[in-house]
Amino acid sequence: MPRQPTIVGQPVLLVIDIQKGAFLDRTDAGIPTMPAYRENLERARSVVDAAHDAHIPVIFFQEIHRRNKIDYGRELDGTEDIHCLEGEPGTPVAVEEMGMRPTDYFVHKRRYSVFFGTETEILLKGLKAQTLIIVGCMTDVCVHYSFVDGHQHDYYCRVIGDCVGGTSPEAHQASLNAMEYLQEGAVLTASEIIAEIGAQNLAAE
Repeated sequence: MPRQPTIVGQPVLLVIDIQKGAFLDRTDAGIPTMPAYRENLERARSVVDAAHDAHIPVIFFQEIHRRNKIDYGRELDGTEDIHCLEGEPGTPVAVEEMGMRPTDYFVHKRRYSVFFGTETEILLKGLKAQTLIIVGCMTDVCVHYSFVDGHQHDYYCRVIGDCVGGTSPEAHQASLNAMEYLQEGAVLTASEIIAEIGAQNLAAE
């Protein structure tokens, strides 16, 4: 197959799990993070702003777990400790930091993939989405698994490599490589996707 265009049809921006904890002290966050983690998520704000300016739908996702821990499932069997617990200061979506607007969409999730046990597929169909632009965390967990599910649902998936943060530099890069393997041209930079969004917006005017 030839390499596909960066944006095909209707794009939708997925802001995955950029929550208050990303901007707080990570010492007791429950999940390890790569050195450039916060810097990358701060850069994601520029992609959110570009999407807003171009009237591209934006969906914010929040991972959240009940305080009795009944919905963690197998999430705590590996390296991860308790995280995204209801009522904790790091769990709310980073509304101010990410410029979330009342017109944006919001979906909470109990598992890694934004598609698993959520209304995401119904929402994307309603928005007539064809291309999913992805920013957020973690590169090697929620972002990766959401990308794979989007790919298997036949969406064009684009992950913004310098706007996602992983558990380590090695895991971050390995997941970006795996996503690029699934869709050639899938991994972009913030400057590249912002330029593409601008070009699409001009073409539509």
